Amino acid sequence: MDLRSLRYLVHIADAGSITRAAAQLGIAQPALTRHVQGMESELGVPLLERLPRGVRLTPAGRKFLEHARRAVREIDRAQAEVAHAGQPAGGRVILGVSPTIAAWLVPGCVERCRAEAPGLSVKVVEGFSPQLADALDAGRVDVALLTNPAPARALRYTPLLSEPIVVVGPRGALPARPFFTLAELARTPVLITDGIRAALDEQLSRGGVRLNVEVEIDSIEAIRALLLRGATHALMPVSTFHDDIASGRLSAWQITDASLHRMLVLAQAARPTLPAATEALAQVVAAEIEHLFERGRFGLPARPGPGPRSLGSPPISIVQARPQRRKSA
Repeated sequence: MDLRSLRYLVHIADAGSITRAAAQLGIAQPALTRHVQGMESELGVPLLERLPRGVRLTPAGRKFLEHARRAVREIDRAQAEVAHAGQPAGGRVILGVSPTIAAWLVPGCVERCRAEAPGLSVKVVEGFSPQLADALDAGRVDVALLTNPAPARALRYTPLLSEPIVVVGPRGALPARPFFTLAELARTPVLITDGIRAALDEQLSRGGVRLNVEVEIDSIEAIRALLLRGATHALMPVSTFHDDIASGRLSAWQITDASLHRMLVLAQAARPTLPAATEALAQVVAAEIEHLFERGRFGLPARPGPGPRSLGSPPISIVQARPQRRKSA
């Protein structure tokens, strides 16, 4: 077992298919399969369950994947720290984030910068992923946290996390069961942002399911206000309204027969070397995402009594990945 095999396992888990992972990595599918079989043989347990369309992790595979991600992440961090050991992390650097992310990510990043890189002068700008990608390409932004980004040769993508998208609704508005099926979702009018809708339309089109979109709104605060008024449901990443769900102000349900999600991807300019300040901010963002994952930000909060079941999604390893053809959310 080696680092390359661990990276391959992470890619397969993220792609949900050995075929898709092989295409993203640019290697032959049989070679990728042999790496998985080698790890399974060494560990003595199956890591993947083969499905008619793709693969999914076994319980042992999910456990092992957590360790694989940590190992890959630590190696990448060590390489970055050694490469920039002699460069002071100071100067002005601009971070771009989505409106669905800024409120819960930026405070922790600011605190980390104060503690770990006090020489940084950080500016934060909000925007949706297509606008942030253009700003990165033009040099107006140094680091951005994108969601489901489209391919871009000028940018370097580092996948961080695959986050569940859930149904969010008024307090106490429970369906017959503590989850939604795709059939129930198709009958439920929902609020949604344009970007989330694009990502879900792509994922749901494979099963012939169409969303019942009541209103498209790109204002997160407007969606929250409508949900708190108690008159509608929304499809949102679990992290966006996590605090409201945990406090009981809103209810949320997982979607049981589909893995609807968005990808959080750290993006930087694809240059051989980047300023130490840019790399330092990228490490701050990645560390804060990991911290928030460990604190349960990306899973449905456990609540006593009847209600939604716990749901979680582990962070993708901090590795350079080839961009995938996904629309921005």
